[in-house]
Amino acid sequence: MKKEVLKRVYDTIKRFNTIYIVRHIGPDPDAVSSQIALRDAIKLSFKEKHVYAVGASVSKFKYIGKLDKVDSFDYENSLVITLDVPNISRIDGLDLTKFKNVIKIDHHPFVEKFSSLEYIDEGATSTCEVLLDLFNNTRIKMDKIIATTLIIGIVSDSNRFLFSPTDEKVLYKVADLVKKFNLNLQDIYAKIYRRPISEVRLMGYIASNIKVTRNKFAYIILDSDIVSSFNADVSSASNMVNDFNNIEEFVVWMFVTYDEKASIYKVNIRSRGPIINEIAAKYNGGGHKFSSGARVKTMEELNDLINELDMTCKNYKD
Repeated sequence: MKKEVLKRVYDTIKRFNTIYIVRHIGPDPDAVSSQIALRDAIKLSFKEKHVYAVGASVSKFKYIGKLDKVDSFDYENSLVITLDVPNISRIDGLDLTKFKNVIKIDHHPFVEKFSSLEYIDEGATSTCEVLLDLFNNTRIKMDKIIATTLIIGIVSDSNRFLFSPTDEKVLYKVADLVKKFNLNLQDIYAKIYRRPISEVRLMGYIASNIKVTRNKFAYIILDSDIVSSFNADVSSASNMVNDFNNIEEFVVWMFVTYDEKASIYKVNIRSRGPIINEIAAKYNGGGHKFSSGARVKTMEELNDLINELDMTCKNYKD
């Protein structure tokens, strides 16, 4: 069944000369890496196709590759491929309702159907792992750069193979890429994890100021002025949430930053037990059971989210 659906995805890609590739708002390395890898793999396999990876760029992830700027879209005769996004409201870069031909590729729990062809593998560590399965089971080509980009997404979303559902299958897949393309894992890890001292100092501030409730719920609201005082940006701050994974006193932890342009609070939540994606879905978000995000407009909403997560920790502890 899996190979049949992957073949349908491949056959659909073959049919269209213009393809747009999108992912979710507030992207992480897996979202960006999957966009770049799929775009470059299709262009490598089909020289005549026009393929664009679109959406807001994030300076922190420029090492992965550049996104494309598109002035106008072909709504009637093109194909859209959505990656790493389970619900239509979180798609960044275009209005999906204007397009007739859409493929959805994802590894998040199912939220809603918004395309005629969907391939979702909840057992995959990342969307990049799903794409690796697509490439391995069809005639879509890879080269060394594409293989490196896929590994960046897999390593990042699995947090160096620490997060579930890491198993022996993904380790074999990555080992095969390393061997086939003679990749240097140390160089890849340096691209992902090397950071300026300004960010390390911001991490120190977070560690010193994060609030922890008696129910082992930890959270911090990072003012833009605080983040900028460390010469860091809000995207860097929000992505530090994974660096606090092994703190004994945390069961659920949440980082909040404020997007002044959009007038919205961006929330990243992680858990080592309580299921959090159902809660995040109530606050314009979603994600995995133990790794989710949300977006709220008011401090009142944010306080409601804080209280709900704290109560979830209490119930889990009890």
